[in-house]
Amino acid sequence: MGRTHGLETTTIGSYPKPEYLNISDWFSVPQGPDTSSPTARYENELETLGEDAETLFRRAAKEVIADQIDAGVDVVTDGEVRRENYIHYHCRHLQGISFRETEEKVLREGSYRALLPVIQAKIEAAEPFLVNDWKAAQDCSAHPVKATLPGPMTIADTVVNKHYDDEAALGKDIASALNVEAKRLADAGCRYIQIDEPLFARRPEHALAFGIENLERCFHGIGADARKVSHMCCGYPDRLDNPDYPKAPPSSYFALAEALDDSVLDAVSLEDAHRHNDLALLERFAKTEVIFGAVAIAKSRTEGVDEIETRLRDALNHINPERLGVAPDCGLGMLPRETARAKLSNMCEAVKRIKDS
Repeated sequence: MGRTHGLETTTIGSYPKPEYLNISDWFSVPQGPDTSSPTARYENELETLGEDAETLFRRAAKEVIADQIDAGVDVVTDGEVRRENYIHYHCRHLQGISFRETEEKVLREGSYRALLPVIQAKIEAAEPFLVNDWKAAQDCSAHPVKATLPGPMTIADTVVNKHYDDEAALGKDIASALNVEAKRLADAGCRYIQIDEPLFARRPEHALAFGIENLERCFHGIGADARKVSHMCCGYPDRLDNPDYPKAPPSSYFALAEALDDSVLDAVSLEDAHRHNDLALLERFAKTEVIFGAVAIAKSRTEGVDEIETRLRDALNHINPERLGVAPDCGLGMLPRETARAKLSNMCEAVKRIKDS
């Protein structure tokens, strides 16, 4: 078939933190009432790191980027090594959200409870912060580094709202604040900007009513030099190998595909490895790149190269290779580091086989 173009490989966001980086995250806490402890402990842990914090964060980013490049990944992330979770790290840099006052909230359709920060005033952007993170990571590599942000619906679901009466208005203000940071990234030279909206899959009716409009608002004023990406998984548990965790229905992807394809997005990241989709889904995307989840991130088993290659070849029966990207289903932070490396290596080897065939 000749050398295949496209099939760019990437990672989604999180990566296992090196052991020396004493920053807790939502992947490392036990089940039960202590689930929210990383958010509660974060500021104290930063104080403990003290003047060494920036040095350690840069060292960690360099290591996780090296892991990705060694595996063969084309577009890497900094592993979100600075974050206790991908949502609250950004919330700490938004005006209107208080971490001093927290309240318990039931999340993910009753799957778990957590103590969450509280919206007390209008949401607005504050001082720049992701540009520093991105530049520090990009200095580590000649490979492009993707910056990741949580989306408006996902932020709204993971805080306690005590200010807004209207969910759409809340989402609009969050989107406007995210847009400020996204434009800062684009102006600084970041060429891959990803906004994560897993809540789309859980609440497709809200996504269609106002979520996609607010997602597009996040990218207002960003030109063609930066690729506009959104990640949308169907939800993951707080521990490995938990088959009973309730995920969003696979029908959500079909319900959202046409609207996402008509949006400003250049690429949409979807999971497939944890639970296979009907691959006719890919035909619903006529112009948007689909970043296809090729390895599971909540299962400890490492997929073989042949297994990944077969699934990707099946996918290519439904979409042109120029519009198929390849990635893990979601962030890799839940996995042991060796397992994350093995999964990425096998994923990239499967892509190489296809490209070289």
